[in-house]
Amino acid sequence: MKKEILAFFDISKAEEEFSKFACKSCQTMRRSPDPLEGGVRPNFSCDTHKIINSLAYARYIGKTQVFALFGSDHISRRILHVQLVSKIGRLIGRHLKLNQDLIEAIALGHDIGHVPYGHDGEEILNKICQENKIGYFCHNAQSVKFLEEIENGGKGLNLSLQVLDGILCHHGTKLEERENGKMLFSVYSPERKKTFQQFREEYKNSFERKDFIKTISPMTLEGCVMKVSDFIAYLGRDMEDAIILKIIRREEIPLFIKKTLGNTNFKITDSLISDLIKNSYDKDYLFFSENIFKAIRELMIFNYEKIYRNPRLNIEQPKVEKSFYSLFGKYLDDLKRNNKESNIFKHYLNDIKNREYRKKYEDERIVIDYLASMTDRYFNSQYKELFFPRNYAIPTKYQNQP
Repeated sequence: MKKEILAFFDISKAEEEFSKFACKSCQTMRRSPDPLEGGVRPNFSCDTHKIINSLAYARYIGKTQVFALFGSDHISRRILHVQLVSKIGRLIGRHLKLNQDLIEAIALGHDIGHVPYGHDGEEILNKICQENKIGYFCHNAQSVKFLEEIENGGKGLNLSLQVLDGILCHHGTKLEERENGKMLFSVYSPERKKTFQQFREEYKNSFERKDFIKTISPMTLEGCVMKVSDFIAYLGRDMEDAIILKIIRREEIPLFIKKTLGNTNFKITDSLISDLIKNSYDKDYLFFSENIFKAIRELMIFNYEKIYRNPRLNIEQPKVEKSFYSLFGKYLDDLKRNNKESNIFKHYLNDIKNREYRKKYEDERIVIDYLASMTDRYFNSQYKELFFPRNYAIPTKYQNQP
């Protein structure tokens, strides 16, 4: 029966329409053979299956995108962001005739390493890492760590090199000179012929060298699509969320952005996707036209000044930072004392059956991994449980009656 199915659905035949720059299923590289491969599901779709069924993926639903302490049900959470990135990436990939399965797998896994309280939480963990002399924290590398070293009892998910590399390299814009050297464009070029050895070096350096993550490029054009789709997805959507929360008004959007991209999430996203496809078709790199890229940079600056660094979003920052430091100190002490009753054992380390993980990393880094894994709700509940006084349980007859 299996042979009949495979004859009906020939993956290689289905990929004949791909661009010569696309990454095909036959090029998949893994650290070990995968029993899921060889069926009706293309190889990179196997990675998507593993990612969306992971414990880390399930935690997306409880993680902040940008606005951590706002109660609205109508703003983005991390789970919505990765779905938007996947949708945008697959749309671009369809028009450029690239491998949409590879784009989808990278998109759905790229933010698994994000921490409670979003980028604010990430900055705090990075600060704690440096103060404890254990390197740096970046969510790109942390995403890879969860998928490769912590999921599946510490065995990892055996994802393809192309997917892991795309996740590691997904963040940031890049400027390069092109052709005449006089004009700056945003160019996204793949660094092909990467090996697992090079990937492991980049992964290691991402934790050990400051801002190293900004210097590396994906090994596939699909990885480059994911890199671009990430900021296409959040630029307009974060703006819309801020308008919903009355942090900014639509009238405040700069005139150049309105004229060039539009003044709604849909128009901005459509403008960016259309321009990218037009300028990147049948090329082994991606780039935006000069005018569009200027508008992207202006919108990024506007978002940072008016939204991400808005004083309204930072009022509770000292309390959030104190919470991170308090939990870090408590869990580190529990590890040093081998307190098996601590939740870092009961809710985390006891599930990692691969004992090499505990041997490989210092206690401080293990605590960082645990904190990074938390949803906002779980993080808050842990802080309350450990640092807030509890009510004593007393018989009902002694309680005050209303």
